[in-house]
Amino acid sequence: MESSDDEAPELVPAVFRPVPVTIITGYLGAGKTTLLNYILTEQHEKRIAVILNEFGEGSALERSVAVGQAGELYEEWLELRNGCLCCSVKDNGVKAIENLMTKRGKFDYILLETTGLADPGPIASIFWLDKELGSDIFLDGIVTVIDSKHGLKQLGVKPQLETSDECGKDSLNEAVRQVALADLIIVNKVDLVNQEQLAELKKEIRGINGAAELMETTRCRVDLHRILDQRAYTGSAQLHRLEKLIEDVEAHRNLQHLDKAVVTVTVDVPRAVSRSGLDLFLQKLLWESDSVSSSGPPLSIIRLKGVVSLCNEERPLLVQAVYDMYDTEPIFADVGDSPNCRFIFIGRGLQKRVLEDLFLECADHEGSSSWR
Repeated sequence: MESSDDEAPELVPAVFRPVPVTIITGYLGAGKTTLLNYILTEQHEKRIAVILNEFGEGSALERSVAVGQAGELYEEWLELRNGCLCCSVKDNGVKAIENLMTKRGKFDYILLETTGLADPGPIASIFWLDKELGSDIFLDGIVTVIDSKHGLKQLGVKPQLETSDECGKDSLNEAVRQVALADLIIVNKVDLVNQEQLAELKKEIRGINGAAELMETTRCRVDLHRILDQRAYTGSAQLHRLEKLIEDVEAHRNLQHLDKAVVTVTVDVPRAVSRSGLDLFLQKLLWESDSVSSSGPPLSIIRLKGVVSLCNEERPLLVQAVYDMYDTEPIFADVGDSPNCRFIFIGRGLQKRVLEDLFLECADHEGSSSWR
């Protein structure tokens, strides 16, 4: 019997893939608003959902993108002519993400803007390690926008420390934190400075974060392919990228000065580590840094990336950390036959020898880990 047009077609189950979230941060006046206005109004054939985040102390000083003709902000999702979705929120963005996922299929990327005085670290941790959100989204990377004309003043030639926090430890100004945590740094308004001023700013940025990619822009006119699909926290592609980053950091090692508040340090140890030894190393480094013996300022990790070879295991691990939170995932790529552990550390009070000694002290540890 031949099939008829009235027969019900075979249903194909929908396949939903996690959506990447990119956090866009930057100090007041750096150009985040210009960047997001460009994304929301230009024809770029990309389906992007933009969350304009107004939480934090900066909300009274900085106004988010105005997408209406009268300059009004939208608290509900608004679909724009170029295919983008936009909304304004006053919390940490999680609620907006949850609401956005009900519109799944209308967008391919999520961009989350923070205020100019926000620390992107805690925000990144929410999207990076939230297991309930993890099936729907994943953290793709952190983009920091810097004002070429005022960037040096905001960072400080010697990044200054603000008043002590509740724990009695000095806290860095937010501009330095934003640079230290960035995976991509957009140096904006390059038309307002000369080449010498630009070179000085880039040198200062490299001195703080030698692992981030830099791009120069005028009015934040960027190729969106450079911002999207960074996969800075996931994927085997990070293995090869990390190798290149370590080479770049070593090439800029002359920019690392002991009197800087924040520096980038690489550690390369030609040996494997036990799984419990890796956990012990990360726990001591991130959770018990006060007990790590070193001269000078206290050790404090802002960002960490690494690839480690494990004893008695074929697959190496990609290691990521933001402040005191860390995670690992297996790398399904060829890393060669020689066991090796390579790290990039961004933080304060970092001394290469101290980091190496701590790693070697923990490497052969056998026993249970308190983390998992």
